[in-house]
Amino acid sequence: MRTIEWKNGVVTTIDQTKLPTKTVLLKMRKCSEVATSIKTMQMRGAPLIGVAAAYGLALTAYHSRAEKREQLMKELEASAEGLKRTRPTAVNLFWAVDRVMKRAWETVGGVEAVAGAVVEEAQRMADEDVEVNRKIGENGAALIKDGDVVLTHCNAGSLATVDYGTALGVIRAAWDQGKKIEVVATETRPKLQGARLTAYELMRDGIPVTLITDSMVGFVMAKKQVNLVVVGADRVVKDAVINKIGTYSVAVLAKEHGVPFYVAAPRSTMDLEHTSKDVVIEERDPEEVTGFRSERTAPDGIKVMNPAFDVTPMKYVRALITEVGVLSPENLKELGGN
Repeated sequence: MRTIEWKNGVVTTIDQTKLPTKTVLLKMRKCSEVATSIKTMQMRGAPLIGVAAAYGLALTAYHSRAEKREQLMKELEASAEGLKRTRPTAVNLFWAVDRVMKRAWETVGGVEAVAGAVVEEAQRMADEDVEVNRKIGENGAALIKDGDVVLTHCNAGSLATVDYGTALGVIRAAWDQGKKIEVVATETRPKLQGARLTAYELMRDGIPVTLITDSMVGFVMAKKQVNLVVVGADRVVKDAVINKIGTYSVAVLAKEHGVPFYVAAPRSTMDLEHTSKDVVIEERDPEEVTGFRSERTAPDGIKVMNPAFDVTPMKYVRALITEVGVLSPENLKELGGN
C-alpha cells in the first residue's frame, strides 16, 4: 500500500513512531489531526508531509459545512496557516499548501466546485509524487555499479514519500535492475530513522543492509567499505542542501575519502530563490536527546542542543538526482525556483 491514502474523506497513513515493532494505521478526518501527525513525526519525510498537508486541506474542504464560497475559503486559509506552523524547515510542506490554495482561489464556482478542486489537486499531487520518485530512481540507478556498497543517512524511502522513495528509490531501482549491491545505513540519532525505518524498508525488500552508528561513518569509509553515498533532502537552496542532522558530517567525510556524495530530491524540494542563511533550522524537544521513548539516558538538568537538520554546502555534493536528470550543483539553475 501507499504510505498515505485518501478515501471518502478519510486520510490513512502509517504511524511511523511505532515502526518497526508495530504497524499501526492512523485514520484522520480533520486537518488538525494531519497537522498534529506532522508535528509529532507520526508522518515525516519532506515529500510525504507535503502531500499530507495537501490532504489536510482536502479534509477541510470535504467536511466543510460552509454554504458560501467566502466562508469555505476562510476555513481553508485557517487550515493552511495551521499546517505551515507544524515544521519550519522542509519546503515541500509550504509548496504543497500554496499549490492547493492557488487551485482553490482560481476555481470558478461555489462551495462544491472549490471543494472538488481541492480534493482533486491533493489526489493529483499524491499520484505525481509516486511517478516523480520512480523517475528519480531510474535516473540515479545509473550511478550505481554492480557490486557497489551504498551508504545512506536517515530515511528517504517509501515511508518518507507517498511510495518508492528518493534516495532509497535510487537503491531500489538499481536492485531491480539486477545489480548485486549492499547498503550501509546509519542509525540517525536521535530519532533513529535509519535504524527503525530504513533498515526496516530494506530488509522487507530483501536488499542486503548493514546498520552502523552515526559515528562509524569515517571508519567504514577509511576501510574503503563504501563506494558512494546517496541521501535525500528536506530543502535544496542555491548554496546548500538542508537534510537530517548528521548529513553534513557524512558529506565532509565522503569528500575526505574520495567517496561520491549524491543527493536525491524532487523539484518540489528545490527552493532556489533562497540561500542557506534564509532557512530556519527546526530545534526539537531536548527529550529526544536525553532519552529514548520511556528510558532516560542523560542526567536531569543537562543542557541540550537538538537541531533536526544541518546544512551541507554544495561544494561537497557531486550531483543532485532529480526527476529531470542528474544535475551538477552548477546546473541547478536549470530547474528554476518553486
